[in-house]
Amino acid sequence: MKSKALQKSMAIAMFGGIVVSFAPILYTVSNANPLTGAFFRMVYALPFLGFIIWFRGVSDSRSTNTRLIAIIAGLVFALDFISYHSAIDWIGTGIGTLIGNSQVIIVTLMSWWLFGERPNLSILISLPIVMFGLCLISGVWDDEPYGSHPVRGVIAGVFTAIFYSAFLIIYRFANRELAPATNLQFDSTVGCAFGLLILSFLPLQTIHVDPIDFEPTLPVHGWLLLLAILSQVVGWSVIAYSLPRLPAAYTSFAILLQPTLTIVWGVILLSESPSTQQSLGMILIMCSIIGVTVYGSVDSSSEGLDGTKVL
Repeated sequence: MKSKALQKSMAIAMFGGIVVSFAPILYTVSNANPLTGAFFRMVYALPFLGFIIWFRGVSDSRSTNTRLIAIIAGLVFALDFISYHSAIDWIGTGIGTLIGNSQVIIVTLMSWWLFGERPNLSILISLPIVMFGLCLISGVWDDEPYGSHPVRGVIAGVFTAIFYSAFLIIYRFANRELAPATNLQFDSTVGCAFGLLILSFLPLQTIHVDPIDFEPTLPVHGWLLLLAILSQVVGWSVIAYSLPRLPAAYTSFAILLQPTLTIVWGVILLSESPSTQQSLGMILIMCSIIGVTVYGSVDSSSEGLDGTKVL
């Protein structure tokens, strides 16, 4: 019975990873600008998340402060989405997603600095490898790198990883009371949508980011609605359900499935073709992420944010 439950949780997690792996593809084919794509992904998801919360009827005993922390996490997530979508526009879905997923390394370094969670040898080895991989991806030594603005794309990708790391750490605080996953996701989605709305009124054109286009045109918003339902509602809901029920090794595989498949979809569906040097840089970064994820990012004697041992 225990084996069947594990297989079920793993199948659900893999399904979520597959669904979420299409998110950058759907954003790209929508032809929306970064802010528009991110904002309507959140707005269109809210009614569905609200319906799921109402339908399930699970009690939510979180305090007001805890809910505010989840909303604050969403505000940080807004910065992540601007960076992520910009990276996709400038250097492609595969490379942009891969760089963003290097957050596992940045989270470890931030946890070391903020909470004294000591990194093990894998993070110390991987850091210079990732830096070299980013240089290769940026195309600084490449005659014909892939992407309209490779250097700009790498910078945006690094900021994606930084903001995503900050989001995860704040989100971790917001979930100390172990609230239902959908409720927590609803709050952070509200915060993200609000943050994106505020950012739209700031002069971001200097960093090549256009404001939100509120005109509901087709097929742009059809793709964004599909993105919201598949990724923000279905994909992340099933991932949030399954991951706490999986051992660490299975969790690592499920998490790494998404960026790997996104790279594959980018090549097959969007005809993305990174150069040889960029491909080598992607391999180096992927190997580093796998090493840190599989072999653990912190010393087992360190304390986690929730007071439990970090394994």
